[in-house]
Amino acid sequence: MSVPVEPSSVDPSRNGSVPATEPAGDTGILRPHAEDAFAAELAALAARDDRPRPARWRLSPWAVATYLLGGTLPDGTVITPKYVGPRRIVEVAVTTLATDRALLLLGVPGTAKTWVSEHLAAAVSGDSTLLVQGTAGTPEEAIRYGWNYARLLAHGPSRDALVPSPVMRAMAEGATARVEELTRIPADVQDSLITILSEKTLPIPELGEEVQAVRGFNLIATANDRDRGVNELSSALRRRFNTVVLPLPETPEAEVEIVSRRVGQIGRSLDLPAVPDGVDEIRRVVTVFRELRDGVTADGRTKLKSPSGTLSTAEAISVVTNGLALAAHFGDGVLRAGDVAAGLLGAVVRDPAADRVIWQEYLETVVRERDGWTDFYRACREVTA
Repeated sequence: MSVPVEPSSVDPSRNGSVPATEPAGDTGILRPHAEDAFAAELAALAARDDRPRPARWRLSPWAVATYLLGGTLPDGTVITPKYVGPRRIVEVAVTTLATDRALLLLGVPGTAKTWVSEHLAAAVSGDSTLLVQGTAGTPEEAIRYGWNYARLLAHGPSRDALVPSPVMRAMAEGATARVEELTRIPADVQDSLITILSEKTLPIPELGEEVQAVRGFNLIATANDRDRGVNELSSALRRRFNTVVLPLPETPEAEVEIVSRRVGQIGRSLDLPAVPDGVDEIRRVVTVFRELRDGVTADGRTKLKSPSGTLSTAEAISVVTNGLALAAHFGDGVLRAGDVAAGLLGAVVRDPAADRVIWQEYLETVVRERDGWTDFYRACREVTA
């Protein structure tokens, strides 16, 4: 016997949504969900999308890919890129969600796995909030179901006492569920997904019933390369996923574009100065991150030691955003070397002993000798001393 699960009480039309043209800060919400922040773009795509759509999808696979990668519609509507990277990666990810296999987004920290996961769910289902956040303490109930213990004690196991998990709700509604940091979840809890992904069924033995997934249901999980060995996925669970690896940005120009675009979005919600005023500093931050990450200077002439941190694109965004805040509140509003120096030091020097030596060596052998970087060198030396 299948158990119907009540849909979310949240109105799917989300009357309080924020159009892409309206600053998120005007609503008082610091970070709107993707389906709210980009509601206008999603609506424009849906209105002009005449391609076949899988069951319960808001958009066709082509339109979902366009939403993530950006483009211009025939009527001139501009769809902003949400992900800057190889098109084929997005196409494979979207296609996977249209099959009976779940999607695992894998990569080093800071490669936009969570960001891509959220936007995929928003475009496919119109709801990115069916989320399980993986931690070492995530219980099995977070993936399967829990109980309202007051009702359970008063009346025993019943449908009224059952509390559906985000995954159970997604199964019943034919929507996309998300599991973040899958390899952080204990192995025995991870394996509770096996029956869900293989049989598309969630048994409820306490009631002698089950929830069967309706068409449209699928699941997106994310995991970090750095978490290998923490809670490895069992071979049985891994077979239920199609794995898509999200790489670091291939070129400096691509990484600068990503950082500039994301910092601009965050900055608008915080009323910070416009990003174009600080594009030169963004380029220098990205250059430092890439050179230390790759262990070689951009011209390939000098080999470098890499610090212990990941120096990801996400960390570069954080450094620049913090610098913009300094420039806005304690400077003239223009992003300068002195505004990003302290953030850079904090991102690079994670191990106070080894990383500090690597950073100082990089400053003296590379930054000091680079034309046009004198102000940057002085600012970094000042906070490092």
